[in-house]
Amino acid sequence: MTATFTPPKHEVKDLSLASQGRQRIEWAGREMPVLRQIRDRFAQEKPLAGIRLIACCHVTTETAHLAIALKAAGADALLIASNPLSTQDDVAASLVADHGIPVFAIKGEDAETYSRHVRIALDHKPNIIIDDGSDVVATLIQERQHQIADLIGTTEETTTGIVRLRAMFRDGVLTFPAINVNDADTKHFFDNRYGTGQSTLDGIIRATNVLLAGKTIVVAGYGWCGKGTALRARGMGANVIVTEIDPTKAIEAVMDGFRVLPMSEAAPVGDLFITVTGNKHVIRAEHFDVMKDGAMVCNSGHFDIEIDLKSLGAKATEVKQARNFTQEYRLQNGKSVIVLGEGRLINLAAAEGHPSAVMDMSFANQALACEHLVKNKGKLEPGLHSIPVEVDKEIARLKLQAMGVQIDSLTPDQIEYINSWTSGT
Repeated sequence: MTATFTPPKHEVKDLSLASQGRQRIEWAGREMPVLRQIRDRFAQEKPLAGIRLIACCHVTTETAHLAIALKAAGADALLIASNPLSTQDDVAASLVADHGIPVFAIKGEDAETYSRHVRIALDHKPNIIIDDGSDVVATLIQERQHQIADLIGTTEETTTGIVRLRAMFRDGVLTFPAINVNDADTKHFFDNRYGTGQSTLDGIIRATNVLLAGKTIVVAGYGWCGKGTALRARGMGANVIVTEIDPTKAIEAVMDGFRVLPMSEAAPVGDLFITVTGNKHVIRAEHFDVMKDGAMVCNSGHFDIEIDLKSLGAKATEVKQARNFTQEYRLQNGKSVIVLGEGRLINLAAAEGHPSAVMDMSFANQALACEHLVKNKGKLEPGLHSIPVEVDKEIARLKLQAMGVQIDSLTPDQIEYINSWTSGT
């Protein structure tokens, strides 16, 4: 007789960490008033009742509040990690022990475990997927076509994920609605810029304890994440160089007062390199060859492919752990290159990710995007959809209200003028 396989109810490092996680989750909630108001409404209205939902996110204190809000809304929610080094094990434990939310995430999990967790999540037969990088959606399309019929839609958190979704739509395989959370004004203007800027430098400092003032820092990419990183690095007294492939963004960087160079010219002069592009092999073999002895490289873009670590490893005669999240690669030419956070997201590997105040708006967008998908089930065409403008504005309004900031309103005369073409000037 064949034994029946019973899938695990959760997979976290240690449930005894739950009390520590509970305290940290409560602390983060102090600066997440928008999501708290949405959660309170969800608890009354239950807009996601009966919905099976999976979320592939960085398992942090801020994500915990999103998961709790989704459960309050009535969702049958399951959470997995979107990056092997971003999980906060105490948070994962608290979500399981204190809130009964199935979590499959362990800090430092290998690629095989990560892939297995993606498939465990899909075994949940989701109606909605919250994704971070579109790995879950890509796996669904490639391996679980039969489950697409159950899917109402997906929401995507990152620039990298949006790029992948656009490619899926172009290839005709995105046959369901996808909400572009990343491009909401209350997401990328704040999360990408201020969140990435602060948390990236926080991770670097925690990993190295180096003084950034006076260093030459090379920021690869001048999207919203790159802008925030470059701005914060300059604020710490660094000399900042930007590398770009987009001429418009390169001009913007120049106009913002940054020096713009190709990576081939920046490589010999940089002390610290930060990739924030979402693309692969932004820093490659030829760049390692000409770097200063002791140059540091790290990534705050997506996953661990932006730095060509395979090529660096092939050049190394020795690799040693210098500090936590800090590896020194001794090269054949006698110089060394320091890799931070194993090339994974430094702000999550060595620090705690974005501050809760900005994730408040990002995760408010995620929660309301899920509600929007359910309310419009069967009405949205396949492909990418923006967050409704009124939702974006409401999140901004709630945030200002929580901050005690008031703004002006248009007078009736101003409303008439701005909507008329006959009034003249």
